[in-house]
Amino acid sequence: MEPEQLIERCISNDVVAQELLYRRYASKMFGVCLRYASNKMEAEDILQEGFIKVFANLKNYRGEGSFEGWIRKTMVNTAINHYRKNLRYFQNIDIESVDIHDTFDKNGLSSLTEEELLKLVQELPQGYRMVFNLYVIEGYSHKEIAEQLNISENTSKSQLSRARGVLQAKVKKLYNIKYYEQSA
Repeated sequence: MEPEQLIERCISNDVVAQELLYRRYASKMFGVCLRYASNKMEAEDILQEGFIKVFANLKNYRGEGSFEGWIRKTMVNTAINHYRKNLRYFQNIDIESVDIHDTFDKNGLSSLTEEELLKLVQELPQGYRMVFNLYVIEGYSHKEIAEQLNISENTSKSQLSRARGVLQAKVKKLYNIKYYEQSA
C-alpha cells in the first residue's frame, strides 16, 4: 500500500492501516529513539508517545518531503520534549570529573560494533546526548539546538565538545580492553 493510501486510511481511523503503518516504521524509528534514550525502556516510551503524535497529526502531513522523514522528525521532537519534561530528574555530572583525552587510536573505532557505539552514546549524560544526536546525527545547527532545548548556542557548542571528549575517552577505554582481551 502506498503511503498516501495508508495515511488516508489511518486518518479515517482504520485500525488495520494504523497497525500496518506502525509495523512499517516502528523498527527504524525505535533506532532513532534509542539514540536519544538512556535505555530500551525509555526508548520504547518515546516511540509509543511519538506514534501517538504521528496518528494524532497525520491530517497535518502535507506530503512535502518523505513521509518517513516526517515521522522521524516527530520522533526527534518527542525525544526533545521527553528530555525537557524530565530535565529535573537527570543527574548532571561535574565536567571536571570527566576524564577527557584529546587523542585516541582511530583504528579502535572501526573495531567497535554498532551496539557498542550505541551503548556509548546512551551512556552520555542526557544533555550531551541530546546535543550530540541533534548536531551530529540529525544535522541541526547550534542555533536550532539552542532554540529547541532552551539553552544558549555556546552551551550547545560546549556540550557537543564535551560529548565528543567523553566518547573519545570511552572508545579508547573500550578499545584498550578489547585489545588486551585479544592479546591475552
